[in-house]
Amino acid sequence: MSDLDLDELRDELADFAQPEKKGGRSAREERIIASFEEIQRFADQHGRAPQHGEERDIFERLYATRLDRLRALEECRSLLAPLDHQGLLAGAENAAAAPAEEMDDDELLAELEGAAGATDITDLRHVRATAEKRAAEEIANRERCEDFPRFKPLFDTVQADIDRGARITQPIRKDAGFLKTDIKAGEFFILGGQIAYVAEVGDRFKAPNGESDARLRVIYSNGTESNLLLRSLQRALYKDETSRRVSEPSAGPLFASESETDDLASGTVYVLRSQSDNSTVAANRDLVHKIGVTGGDVVKRIANAKLDPTFLFADVEIVATYNLFNISRIKLENLIHRIFGPARLDIEIKDRFGNPVIPREWFLVPLFVIDEAVEKIKDGTITGFVYDPKTASLVKHSASPLPGDLA
Repeated sequence: MSDLDLDELRDELADFAQPEKKGGRSAREERIIASFEEIQRFADQHGRAPQHGEERDIFERLYATRLDRLRALEECRSLLAPLDHQGLLAGAENAAAAPAEEMDDDELLAELEGAAGATDITDLRHVRATAEKRAAEEIANRERCEDFPRFKPLFDTVQADIDRGARITQPIRKDAGFLKTDIKAGEFFILGGQIAYVAEVGDRFKAPNGESDARLRVIYSNGTESNLLLRSLQRALYKDETSRRVSEPSAGPLFASESETDDLASGTVYVLRSQSDNSTVAANRDLVHKIGVTGGDVVKRIANAKLDPTFLFADVEIVATYNLFNISRIKLENLIHRIFGPARLDIEIKDRFGNPVIPREWFLVPLFVIDEAVEKIKDGTITGFVYDPKTASLVKHSASPLPGDLA
C-alpha cells in the first residue's frame, strides 16, 4: 500500500466503478418507460386501458399483453408509478404475466422490443409479442394505408348505410358454406371490430394443398391495410365469432316464410290492433291498424305500449307479422306508409305533459288488404299501387312507380 500513490489507487478502483446512468436511468429503464408511454397514448385516444379479446384489434391486444407484463413486475410498477396518471397499473394482482423471478432481462426486453421511439400503434416492425405472432398467423401484418383518403369516403358511406338500415350485416357461419370464392373485390366485411374492404384480388395461383388462392389488398377502416391471402381472410372470418358480411344496399327477395342459407335476416313487419278506449279507435277497432317494421323482437317492442304515445297510450294486440330478408327496413316501411297514406288515421292525443301528439303509423285498413300488399311486395308487382279508402282495395295509381318503390 505504501508503494501505491493516490493516482494509482484511483485507477485500480475505476475498474470496479458502476457505469454512470445517462439522465439518471439505465437503458433498460428507458425502454420500460417508453413502452408504458405507448400504452398511455392508447389510453388517451380511447379513454380506457387496452383490453384482451378476439373481438379486439390486434394492436390493442398487443398493448394489453404489454400492460400485463408491466403490472406483473415489481420493479416496473415502482419505476412507472410516478408516471401513471391514468391509473393503468391498477389491478396488478390480476395480471396474467410471468412473475419477475421467472423473467430475465432478455425476456423483458424481448417483450418490450420496439417500444422505444415507436409513436404509432400500427408500427409493429420489431415487436414480437405473443398476441401479435398468433394474429399474424391468421392475417398478414397490417401497415399504414398511404392512400387511405381515397378509400375513406367508401367507409363513411357504408357505415352510414348500416346505421340507417340501407345495408344489413350477416354473421359469418362456417357451417353455412362460406367459401374463398365468396370473397370478391369491392366487398365489405367486419373483422376484429373494423370494417374491411377488399380493394384488390390478385391473380389466382395453386396453393401447396392444390387449391386455388390469390393475394388480396384489404383496407381497414382504421387506416391500415394488409396483403393477406384469400384463404387467410376466410380463416380469420371463421375464427372471429363477431365477424360479419356487409350486404349491398338492396338485394334479394323482400319476404320469405323461411330464410335460405344466403338470406340476410333483416327484420319483421308487424301489424297491431289497439285496445285504446279512444272513441274513433273503439268505433273502428277491426280497421285501425298500426303497421311498422322492426329489427328486434316484436313482443319486446310493444312491452310498454301503454306508456308510449306511438301506441296511443294503450295495450296492443299483434294480429300479423311477416319476416323480411335482404332489404332496407327504412325503405320498406316508407313504401308501406306511402301505399296506405290515403287511409292514415287522423288522430291527436295528449302526452303525459299535455302536449299534442299525432301518431303517424296508424291506418284505417282491413287486414286482408295489408296481406294483399305484402304479397304484391313479395312478388314485385306492388309498383304503382296505392290504397283506395272508397273501395277498400289496392288500385293502380299510375303507369309510374311510387316514389321510393323498391322496384
